[in-house]
Amino acid sequence: METSMTPARSILRNALILGVFAMVTVGLIAVTQQGTAERIADAQRRVQMSALNEILPHDQHDNDLLEDTFEIFDRDHLRHIRPSVAFRGRQDGEVVAVILPVIAPDGYSGRMDLLVGIRANGELAGVRVVGHRETPGLGDKVELTKSQWVLSFDGRSLTMPAPEDWGVRKDGGAFDQFVGATITPRAVVQAVYRALLYFEENRASLLELTEEPANG
Repeated sequence: METSMTPARSILRNALILGVFAMVTVGLIAVTQQGTAERIADAQRRVQMSALNEILPHDQHDNDLLEDTFEIFDRDHLRHIRPSVAFRGRQDGEVVAVILPVIAPDGYSGRMDLLVGIRANGELAGVRVVGHRETPGLGDKVELTKSQWVLSFDGRSLTMPAPEDWGVRKDGGAFDQFVGATITPRAVVQAVYRALLYFEENRASLLELTEEPANG
């Protein structure tokens, strides 16, 4: 005759079943999260590579931009909250441009992430907004896929336009704003100008320039 299971053994068995179930569930969640994180990282890498090549096309450098990187951290101009990765473009070993990660913290919907390419002569090679949460149909016009506005930075510099004109037209500046949206383009313009200031103040180190040894 089969002996019925005691309450203690029943509790133990249920606890073991729950434990195994919890372990399996945690494992499945971990695998799913890892796969999701890898897909997100891969998507971010593709977006970044596309933006880099748009800012500095292949015929303007002969190195691998994703391999020629350096760590950068600046709170004042670039508004970094942690060390970030910047890129150098070279021709025959000489640095011809840098592409800096820049944060515009004051968009209409918060933070926007930019890549700002600056040539060795201080002119902008290009600007791309690679991350934002701006309103579709309004603030998202900072994306090249939504409008040509971001191309208005190409060829600009600290002196073109004059410093007092680095703003949107509503503020008396030289850059257009969007219909129904001023905060977003204003934030981008100011972030790009700060990037140019940073470049000017750190030109030698960014371009890997060294002083010529004194003769004698």
